[in-house]
Order: sequence, then C-alpha cells, then structure tokens
Amino acid sequence: MEIRATTVLPAERREITLHTADGLELIGELALPPDGRTPVATLVTLHPLPTAEGMMDSHVLRKASFRLPALADVAVLRFNTRGTSSRHGTSQGEFGDGEAEKHDVMAAIEFTEFEGLPAPWLVGWSFGTELALKWGCDPQIEGAVLLSPPLHRADESDMSVWADSGKPVVALVPEHDDFLQPEEAERRFRPLTQAEIIGVDGAKHLWVGEPYVRRVLDEIVKRANPDAHPLPTEWDGPYEKDVQPLR
Repeated sequence: MEIRATTVLPAERREITLHTADGLELIGELALPPDGRTPVATLVTLHPLPTAEGMMDSHVLRKASFRLPALADVAVLRFNTRGTSSRHGTSQGEFGDGEAEKHDVMAAIEFTEFEGLPAPWLVGWSFGTELALKWGCDPQIEGAVLLSPPLHRADESDMSVWADSGKPVVALVPEHDDFLQPEEAERRFRPLTQAEIIGVDGAKHLWVGEPYVRRVLDEIVKRANPDAHPLPTEWDGPYEKDVQPLR
C-alpha cells in the first residue's frame, strides 16, 4: 500500500500535558515507536503561527507523528503553544508573540529529559523556527531542522548563540516561499556559520503536496536517524485512516 496523506501508521500514542515555568498547562501528544521498540531519536515539534491557524495538527507535523515512529523509530512530541487550539484541545494562556513562548519551548525540552527520550531534535515550522532559534539552543538538544524560516523575530544574536554551540542547524527553504527564499536565506543565515541551507525547488511556504511532505520528512530523518533514510513510500502492515477534523 502506498502511504498517503491520511495514512496513520502504528505507534504508541498518549496525550500529555506540559507544565510551564509561568504556571500554564499545554496540551500535547507523544507518539512512540510501536511494539515497545525503543526510539532512536526524538522530534520536539514547534508549530506555525497560531494567529494564522498554526497548531500541533498542522499537516507536516501531523504526518510526522503518523509516520515516523513506525518508519524510522523516531518519537514525535507535538503540543499547542500557549493559547493555541486544535482537535486535541486548547492550551492555557495567551499568544505571546514569540517571547512568552520561551517557557513553552523549555517545558517541552524538560519533558524529553524527564521522560528519558533520546537525542531530541527541534523541528520548527515558520513561527516555530523563530521559537527554535530564539529559545531552543539548550544542552539537551542535538540540533534543529527549520522549515520555511521567515526570520521575522529571530535575529543575529540568536543565530550567534547557535553558532557558538556548534550544533547542527538545517533550514529547508521553499523556492516560492512568501517570506524568505533560498538566495536571501543564504545571506541572512551567515551569522549561524554551520547552518545548512537547502532550497527546495517548486515548494511553497506551506509544503502542500505529498512530494514536498516526503522531502521534508526524509530530510528530518536523515539527521535524526540516518539509518532509516530514505523513508519508504510503501507500507504492508496495519494502518488507519485519519478522518478527524483538525479543530
């Protein structure tokens, strides 16, 4: 069977609650490899802008949780940042324009440590890349994969922190992005000296289309668990179909 947009592969999934240092509860989900397999790595996902309908169920992050535990033995942590709603529920608090969300990022990282989840990587998309760059360079974190970084909030000082850490940072930049395209991204990311900028031909900011989703997930797994790269596009085992509304 070909893996499609609505294909949900087996995983051990459980609802979680993150507790922030400023007293909020954030709703989320942890998806682990099936059959009791131990994850090789962990993705801490940071969703797009909630004031533009970004949430933990935004499609690339949702498909990562549907596929990667089974295909790549990678755990996927998704959560709604403060004030954000999805079909999983609404996190407490109000949108903080990327500043108060520092506590949200730290709560997610601390959760991976508390749970003993291995090799956590940040995967930010759009607004989520800003959170990763501004607040995510933590000793627990292996590196970051940035999808469609707009570089509206993160600045050179944030990039310098990552540069000093030496941690790998990969930016996937769509050819037709509305905010930052590959040529400009090469220039803007210069302060982050180890950043790898990958321009993706034909792609747009929202990564709509199965070929682009597969490219994104392949690039993520190439860093988090290289032994599972490239990802298969066929699945012979049990599966479900995702038919739930997002909100």
